[in-house]
Amino acid sequence: MGNQLSEKNWVVKQNTLNEMRSNDMTLQELRLFSVYLSKINPKDKSTRFVRFPLSDFQAIMEFKGSNIMYFKRTAKNLVTKMVFESLENGGFDSYTLFNRFRIMPNKDGEWYVDIDANETALPLLFDFKSHFFRYELWNALRLKSKNQLRMYEVLKQCERIGYKVASVEELRGLLGICDNEHMEYKYFKRDVLEVCRQALSENTDISFTYEPHGKKGRGGKILELKFTITKNKGFKDPLQLDEFIEISKEVVGENMIDGDIDLTDIDEHGNVRATGRNWKYEERITYLMTACNNEFSRDQVVILHDLMREVAPHVILDGNDSHDYLQRKYHEMVMMKPAVSRFGYLKTIITGDKR
Repeated sequence: MGNQLSEKNWVVKQNTLNEMRSNDMTLQELRLFSVYLSKINPKDKSTRFVRFPLSDFQAIMEFKGSNIMYFKRTAKNLVTKMVFESLENGGFDSYTLFNRFRIMPNKDGEWYVDIDANETALPLLFDFKSHFFRYELWNALRLKSKNQLRMYEVLKQCERIGYKVASVEELRGLLGICDNEHMEYKYFKRDVLEVCRQALSENTDISFTYEPHGKKGRGGKILELKFTITKNKGFKDPLQLDEFIEISKEVVGENMIDGDIDLTDIDEHGNVRATGRNWKYEERITYLMTACNNEFSRDQVVILHDLMREVAPHVILDGNDSHDYLQRKYHEMVMMKPAVSRFGYLKTIITGDKR
């Protein structure tokens, strides 16, 4: 039997793995990976196989229901998640972190999720003698965005020396920020650095300050930052994994109401609107948000969903088809690098499919 979830665990992470880019991982996937690392013993490869009770897995991933669409999409995302390792000769090696994601009941009828690491990735997860850091899992559980979780891990790696110097470009890559996000430093500072600084101070065992470092670019552009990292004792009470799971189950449970769409959920145009009663609709909107890399708000994705219903009704009937359709349109929008509203441009692309 695989490792079971327990109350308190250490995450041990090799520096090389921590320095790999993660812009294609959601907060939930990053959190799941931290939980996975907390359940293996880095000195024992036989612990590579980890088992989650299905309800615990749903809570960690914030799934609102037992929709097989979510599980299949998650399985695809996990087993195709690529890492790129630089080689000394200037080349690189690429492979996936996991090779198996399985959902099935045991002999007692209890459902569970199994995750197993890829054989090629084992050197990143096991038997490393140096160049690693560790943290207690609770530090990753209260953080509310992938930027916050990645900022914590990036700085935690350097806690012993007390500082980190990084170019803005390098830091953006480490945090998983896309090239077209927070492009101006003033927005990067406001929406990423300051938000992360407050979040880590409130929810983790480290805090940080930062300042411009080194030479500036043309027009005084800030190119490099120096972070000063200190131990933090002002955080909220540590949230252990079992507590996090119970809280998440309660939140998910509030939205899991059986039944079909209520007539009061339909507006004057025939579009389905969420009223708090239709958890299936909320589940679909949350799922579609991931097709746009969570760039747009829930209300904006509702607009996209309604637009897709009008111009491409054939894809709305299936959750996976609608997700794939919107993801293709989103990638098309990203490639075009619109100078105006990205959301407005995406709407225009979708409208172009109207026949």
